[in-house]
Amino acid sequence: MLSDTSTPIVKATLPVVGENIQEIAQRFYRHMFEERPELLDGLFNRGNQADGKQQQALAGSIAAFATTLIEKPDDLPDHLLSRIAHKHVSLGLRPDQYQIVHDNLMWAIGDVLGEAVTPPVAAAWDEVYWLMANLLINKERGLYDAVHLGPDEVWRTWRVAERIQETPDVVTFVVARTDARDVKPSLPGQYVTLKARMSDGVHQPRQYSLTRADDGQHRQFSVKRVHDDSGKPDGEVSTWLHRDAQVGDEVVLSAPFGDVVLEYSDRPIVFASAGIGITPMAGMLSHLVQSESQRTVVLLHADHSEETFALREQVRADLAKLPYASIGTWYEQPGERTQQVEGVQVGFMDLTNTELPTDAEFYLCGPLVFMKAVRSALIARGIPAKDIQYEVFGPDLWLADFE
Repeated sequence: MLSDTSTPIVKATLPVVGENIQEIAQRFYRHMFEERPELLDGLFNRGNQADGKQQQALAGSIAAFATTLIEKPDDLPDHLLSRIAHKHVSLGLRPDQYQIVHDNLMWAIGDVLGEAVTPPVAAAWDEVYWLMANLLINKERGLYDAVHLGPDEVWRTWRVAERIQETPDVVTFVVARTDARDVKPSLPGQYVTLKARMSDGVHQPRQYSLTRADDGQHRQFSVKRVHDDSGKPDGEVSTWLHRDAQVGDEVVLSAPFGDVVLEYSDRPIVFASAGIGITPMAGMLSHLVQSESQRTVVLLHADHSEETFALREQVRADLAKLPYASIGTWYEQPGERTQQVEGVQVGFMDLTNTELPTDAEFYLCGPLVFMKAVRSALIARGIPAKDIQYEVFGPDLWLADFE
């Protein structure tokens, strides 16, 4: 709860801060990395820094939190905070690092707004920051406690046991444990952070969904090679994994985290995915098979063609093991043979005439434009928003906008 002293100040200054929040975020990151360049080694994704996504996510999150403090002080954006907290613990973020962020963020606010940041204004926004930071610190402490690990202990080394070329641009890695320490089982839908050492010596983190239920000895994740607009491989870590990571090599992974996980209930489930968004869905399906689930399951997937549908053999095999499961696919370029297959439609996913089970839980993953369209279609059909979960790869720009 924001204090009575700070509430009118934040309310009065929120419009100007909101108008300048993107610039504040950009200067914040630039200044922080100039002052503390070691933070780029293993903690921050410099790819997201380069394209501005991290700055956008920070700006949106702060603006959303401050707005909620003013307009809905008893209804703080728990979903937003939970998602951020899971990302943070998957990176091994420490509580003391919030002070570093605070000092550089407050510097950036003053640098952008200048004389408008009077001592009372600075104190009010300082309060906003620490309210949000302390909520996150408490959530993250709970997540660390749940896996019985500290920030420096979430990492462990695995050895690549198998690599499977799913499509020209997607490789699945099966990794095996390298020591006898207990492995914390993943929940259906969670991800791990992979920390890779680049050619310049800097470690870069990337999150990858686990695509098969744990067996206690192995973990599996799939990586799509990132390309630039011209089609040239452009992803720093994905290119390294595709080109250099071979069977027998060692990789460093975090414990599994992520708040978009399969609910334990008897309700029907509808998965809607596009492209590499199939990865968390594959993990959830694998868990359902492992638990011998009797739930009704519908997988709806959109892709360029059958050949680009990563994990399709695993997914179809798992669906066949579930007694009440079905699949519907949409292909932009299906090919003559594929068009004759039952359940295959041409073009983008369209749920207008798609039969959906009643009282279902929905899970979405894919490009942001895809998820926005599917979510809107579901809401239009009367699906409660609380029954729709989604996973975004990278900084979650959409959730901050929602909140």
